Amino acid sequence: MRHRNLRGQIFAAAEFSQAGAGGARRRGDGEAMSESSAIDAATRRLAAALDALEAAAERRREADRAESNLAAQVHAFGTDRSRLAAELDAATARSRRLAETNREIARRLDAAMGGVRAVIEAHER
Repeated sequence: MRHRNLRGQIFAAAEFSQAGAGGARRRGDGEAMSESSAIDAATRRLAAALDALEAAAERRREADRAESNLAAQVHAFGTDRSRLAAELDAATARSRRLAETNREIARRLDAAMGGVRAVIEAHER
């Protein structure tokens, strides 16, 4: 937005130049008018260039904001990934402990059932 002040200064300078172009009228009205027209055209081109520059700067600011947002999201994803990896490791370890406990219980049940069968067979004889 700083260029708005600059644009005002440029237009003021152009108007001043055009007012000074009145001295060129000695060479002929057509020449002074063409100089005035050239200054007007140059001023319009400069104003258009300043508008384009402002638009480009705004697009750049928006891109920078979007990049910052993406960086924050990537950081959040990394944090989530680390947390989920830790939770997965804990769940895997618990699953292994449960599987080992299950095998131990199955072994003890098989031994107890074998003992019960042996007692029943001994009693039946």
